[in-house]
Order: sequence, then C-alpha cells, then structure tokens
Amino acid sequence: MPDNQLGEFLRARRAGLRPQDVGMPGHGVRRVTGLRREEVAVLAGVNADYYTRLEQGRERHPSAQVLDALGRALRLDPDAYAHLHQLAGTAPAVPLTPTAPDQIGPALRRLLDGYPGAPAFVINRALDVLAANALAEALYSPFDPADNLARMVFLDPAGRRFHTRWVHTARAVVGHLRQAAGLDPDNPRLRSLVRDLTEHSADFTRLWNTHAVRGKTSDVKHCLHPDVGPLTLTYQAFDVREAPGQQLVVYQAEPATPSAQALTLLGTLHATAQWC
Repeated sequence: MPDNQLGEFLRARRAGLRPQDVGMPGHGVRRVTGLRREEVAVLAGVNADYYTRLEQGRERHPSAQVLDALGRALRLDPDAYAHLHQLAGTAPAVPLTPTAPDQIGPALRRLLDGYPGAPAFVINRALDVLAANALAEALYSPFDPADNLARMVFLDPAGRRFHTRWVHTARAVVGHLRQAAGLDPDNPRLRSLVRDLTEHSADFTRLWNTHAVRGKTSDVKHCLHPDVGPLTLTYQAFDVREAPGQQLVVYQAEPATPSAQALTLLGTLHATAQWC
C-alpha cells in the first residue's frame, strides 16, 4: 500500500468527478481526468498550493475542518468521509484487540451454530473466514478453500461462476478492504493480501486504484450454487465488540421464495453428505 495514502485517495476521488457533477462549468481542453486541483481547492475554500501539497504528500496534517470541507467538495459518502479522516489521523483510532485477534471465543462459536437455517460466519478486517457454521460451509463448498472472501472472488476460478453479479461483488470486496486499510494501515495480514491480489489480479488492481471505500453492513447477494441453483440472499454484518476488527455475517433468504427452498435443500444435502 502506498506511503502517501491520503494524497492517493484525494487524487483518485478528484479524478472521479466532472465539473458538471459539482456545478462548475467545464471550459477548455482538459489534460487530466476529472476535476483540476485548483477546482477542488475553490470548492473546499482552501489555498490551491496547500491542496497540492496534500496530494503530493508534502503536507500530512490537515485539520478536521479542512477535511470536512474536502469531503463536501469531493461529494464523499459517509464511508468515504470516515475513511478520509482515518487516513489523516483525525478520527478516533479503532482499538485493536491485543491478543489472538484471529481466534473466536466459545460463546461466538455457539452463536454461529445457533443459526441452523442461515449461513453465518466470522471474518476479520482482511476478510479471512475465521469460523463458519454448517450451512455457510455448504454455501461456500464450490470454493477450495473457502478461506478468504477477497481471494475467493478474484483468484478462485469458482468466483465468477458462483457470484452471478460478479462486478458488484468485486467492487464491494475492494471497498471493504480499502476501509480496512484506513482503519488498520499497518496490519501485516492485510498488506500481504493486497500485495498478493495486486500481483495476480488485474481486475483487483484496477478497482483498488479507484480508492472507493465501502463499509460492510448489509447487501444482497446473487449466487449460483452447483447443487441447488440460483440463490438470492441478503446479509447483515455485526461488529464483534469483544474482538475489534471481527464481524459476524449472517445470510438469509426471503421466506417462502425459491431461494428459501434452495437454502433448505442445501442444508439437507450437506447434512446427508456428512453422515455418508
């Protein structure tokens, strides 16, 4: 990950905006994509030279007020706005658990197994799957191994067959990792994962360089499972308070739908296979 993460983020978000997006006239031939630095400075009400130094990494300590103004100028959504503050060190740091961050406690394990009709699993900031219940294992059985959500999307051949809205899923995964990089920039596992994905996936590299940020809270998943066919599932992600950085993710299908029936069948097939 680049040393000048704040500058890279500002530059990428500036490149993603057009003058008409922010109510400015777009006169003349543009040599760069998106807004000019001077235009961002005007929108934020800051000195253009100061903004240039921020992008170039020559100024690394903007005030919270300046960041607020830049967030408004760049039309950042709440996740990207929080990420901007994290990169600049103006948001409260999220405490990291001091010991065994990738282990789950027995109470959480029992909670996972308490969802027999819903796939449920626990992930860390790098999207490693730390534990999963039986139905989650059945859901992700096309992957070998089902160890990391990002690796499964970008590097496992099953990823594009399983995720029928692959582009949407890929963008979401990269946004989750970008947010994690802002929260925990020195995380060695996260750094290693990003290096590996960048080296082996041009799609990941392209999306990573957009600096899009997305928190993992809830979404709709469209999957094609080889044993039960198409599945439309919604998920909710819950922070594990006793282990900062971990999240419990629970999937569910709309009741009385083909997806609910397919999910029930998947559980039955998995249970039968375990006994055979």
